[in-house]
Amino acid sequence: MPKITALKVQKNNLNRLNIYIDGEFAFGVERLVGAWLNIGDEIDKEKIETLLKKDELEKAYMRALRLINTRPRSIFEVTSRLKKAGYGEEIIASVINRLKNANLVGDAEFARIWVENRCIFRPRSKRALVLELHQKGLADTEIQSAICNLDESSLALKTAEKYASRCKDLPFDEFRIKMTGYLARRGFTFGTTQQAVQQIWHSLQMGAEFLP
Repeated sequence: MPKITALKVQKNNLNRLNIYIDGEFAFGVERLVGAWLNIGDEIDKEKIETLLKKDELEKAYMRALRLINTRPRSIFEVTSRLKKAGYGEEIIASVINRLKNANLVGDAEFARIWVENRCIFRPRSKRALVLELHQKGLADTEIQSAICNLDESSLALKTAEKYASRCKDLPFDEFRIKMTGYLARRGFTFGTTQQAVQQIWHSLQMGAEFLP
């Protein structure tokens, strides 16, 4: 029976291991997959196929980890990226289950983080948030849970505050037009938009009164 005659770490990827059988290079695997291999081990076709399948799974898992390390991802996003990379349904399902079990992915938590981040850095209407989360593949239950405590008027005001400095020196009519357009593009209704515009304008005028 064929035997493993050498195990060498790849020069360009220290996480990969080259396996030599009967003196010749045979294939490479993730070091984690080949951790239990030893020089002198007998290896048949079935064992090789098992190793290659485990390696494919480990590569997919490592790709998924790199994805979620750059920013939180929904399950749909991870699944889509793995499909695009050419992995099959069985491999993808195993990776997603492994990530779930490690609490590394979960749509409810993803929705909460997404909404929290948007409200702090790029506020927008609940309607816009719902659309974004639908595009991330989330179900209505997770979306509604994430946005249920949001106040639309407060969101509009916070959104307007972030843009007001660009328009603060304009006459009111021009200020209103620009602010209305900005808020409308972020999904706010006309009534909510006008209320926010009036509040921001009033705040700016009050602030100007106290300037030296």
